[in-house]
Amino acid sequence: MSNINIDRKLRRKRRVSSNIKGTGDRPRISIFRSSKYIYAQAIDDTTKKTLLSFSNSDLKKEKDFKKGKKTDDSKEIGIGLAKKLIEKKILSGVFDRGSYAYNGRVKSLAEGLREGGLKI
Repeated sequence: MSNINIDRKLRRKRRVSSNIKGTGDRPRISIFRSSKYIYAQAIDDTTKKTLLSFSNSDLKKEKDFKKGKKTDDSKEIGIGLAKKLIEKKILSGVFDRGSYAYNGRVKSLAEGLREGGLKI
C-alpha cells in the first residue's frame, strides 16, 4: 500500500473514531479486518483498557466450528462477543467501524452483535 493510501485510511479512521467514546457500561467495539481474518474487541476508553476480544482464532476453538464464508464467520464472531459481554453484564456498546465501510464483513459482525443480544 502506498503512503497516499495509508494517509487516506488514517484520515478516514480519525474522522469516524474521533466522535466515539466507550465507557465501562457501554464500551467501544472496535474492529480490525485483514484479508483473511477479522478481530473485534470491547474497549473502555475512560480507563484505556480492553475488556474483551474475540476473533477467528477464538471461533476455531469452539467444538462445533465449521469454516464457512468470511461473512458467516464474521457474524459468528459478533454473536460470540455479544455472549461474552452479556456474561459480564454489559448490555450495550458503541460500534466503531474504524476506516472500513459498513458493508460485507463489517456489517455482518454488527448484525451478529445485535443478534447476540447486544444493543448497539
